[in-house]
Amino acid sequence: MTGANSFQVSGYGPERAGWTRLFARDSLARRLDWPILLSALALSLIGSALVYSATRNRTEINQGDPYFFLVRHLLNTGIGLALMIGTVWLGHRTLRTAVPILYGASVFLILMVLTPLGTTVNGAHSWIALGGGFSLQPSEFVKVTIILGMAMLLAARVDAGDKPYPDHRTVLQALGLAAVPMVIVMLMPDLGSVMVMVVIVLGVLLASGASNRWVFGLLSAGAIGGIAVWQLHILDDYQIARFAAFANPSLDPAGVGYNTNQARIAIGSGGLTGSGLFNGSQTTGQFVPEQQTDFVFTVAGEELGFVGGGLIIVLLGVLLWRACRIARETTELYGTIVAAGIVAWFAFQSFENIGMTLGIMPVTGLPLPFVSYGGSSMFAVWVAVGLLQSIRVQRPMSA
Repeated sequence: MTGANSFQVSGYGPERAGWTRLFARDSLARRLDWPILLSALALSLIGSALVYSATRNRTEINQGDPYFFLVRHLLNTGIGLALMIGTVWLGHRTLRTAVPILYGASVFLILMVLTPLGTTVNGAHSWIALGGGFSLQPSEFVKVTIILGMAMLLAARVDAGDKPYPDHRTVLQALGLAAVPMVIVMLMPDLGSVMVMVVIVLGVLLASGASNRWVFGLLSAGAIGGIAVWQLHILDDYQIARFAAFANPSLDPAGVGYNTNQARIAIGSGGLTGSGLFNGSQTTGQFVPEQQTDFVFTVAGEELGFVGGGLIIVLLGVLLWRACRIARETTELYGTIVAAGIVAWFAFQSFENIGMTLGIMPVTGLPLPFVSYGGSSMFAVWVAVGLLQSIRVQRPMSA
């Protein structure tokens, strides 16, 4: 049986056919990339333990319930899994046709942040309050739509066989598509998310086969733009202070440098195997701010030690390795670009988050994918996993 009827089983009802399809040799379950799925799930479950450890004694934020953040983190993971399944079911090719709608919706949401509906968290006016203690950070979903939108434009004529690689006009259109939400996010201001989007754009261009002159030109423009932003004082005071503390770790250890100093103390005290889960003195004493979100890696470093922190990095590495394989093995440029954009996103955001806890990167407020507490981030990364799985599932079996 081949083609559209390859999954039909003679003599079976829909339910039996579904189960037979699930366990068939070329079934959906067998074609999933299980290392990616299991690594992402393991990271989310490890994050649950770390989030619980960081918040169980924080009565000022957990509403008197030590399991408050644990339950929400697990709920977010469950919703993320459902979004992944929905993404695989729809397929990345179907979503390709829906890119204009998805892009318009994401731009509309980030514009809503700039209205009175937007709220400020840790200096970044990048949230929409939904009521009931829930909020939405639209910039997380913009990362997905930038990848899909740029991939749609850059791959259209190549996949159709009209051109061997994207021409300059197509690249300009793709850059314009990415620039609109990036400028809006910069106005919030959310510099960390903009940094991730810039890396995504570079990753997408490299994977598309566009001229390297575009990459070098963007890097040069980025350097000039960074200097201009600094000289024109576009950054808020808290952002300037963060970069100053990164450049000079001994600057104001009780003020702007407090977060990173306490983070290094927590990680350094963990040693090889850590103090034991739920037994970290820095975590229990609540010395590290935002430990359930931006600085969740410090909990792993202190309580699970080098072994636990290394395990998180290994799991992220497995996920990135398998995503690179998917990007390399797919037969369509669109799938290659989408997978490469996700690799660039996950790799940079993971490096930035872990790096800022170690003091080798500036503090930007980026969550650690799958591990940090936060619904918007969790939903977005699981949608990205769904896209990776869809690309793998829909490739020809011979690939």
